[in-house]
Amino acid sequence: MRASNERYPMPDKQPATFEAKISRLQAIVSELDGGNVDLDKTIALFQEGKKLADECSALLKSTQEQIDRAMQSAPAPSSSQSPDDDIPF
Repeated sequence: MRASNERYPMPDKQPATFEAKISRLQAIVSELDGGNVDLDKTIALFQEGKKLADECSALLKSTQEQIDRAMQSAPAPSSSQSPDDDIPF
C-alpha cells in the first residue's frame, strides 16, 4: 500500500491569500462531510486542511499584532478637548 501523500498529493500550488485559504478549507470540509472519501484521501485532505488552518491562524495573529501596534502608535485624543471644539460656529 502506498503512503497517503503519494497517492493523494497535496496540490503544488497552495492558495496565496487568506480568503483563498479559507475557501479551500471550506471545500475540504465539504468534501469530508460528504462521507464518500476513502481513508487515504481523507488523511491527505486532513493534512492539507491542517496546514491551511495553521497558515490562516498565523496570518490572523500577524494582522492582530499589526493592528495592536497601529493602535499604540496612534495619537490619543486629548481629554481636554471636547467634541464641540471642532465646530466653527
